[in-house]
Amino acid sequence: MNNDSNGSTQNPSTTIPIPSRHPSQPDKAEISIDSGEDFYREIRIDNVLKDEDGEDVELKEGADVDVPSRPS
Repeated sequence: MNNDSNGSTQNPSTTIPIPSRHPSQPDKAEISIDSGEDFYREIRIDNVLKDEDGEDVELKEGADVDVPSRPS
């Protein structure tokens, strides 16, 4: 969870899987952050992640994500 400048708590919204158009490129995942600045409300990352055991995993639609806020 993130605290915005007003001290309220905000969770990032649902992730959206985005298939790659090219087999050589990884799929992407979009994460919406309602409390983010306009330019940063949706972020896209490569959907190639590893779990705590080092196994490959992907974000699925509706997955919980933790987006840490940048320290002031």
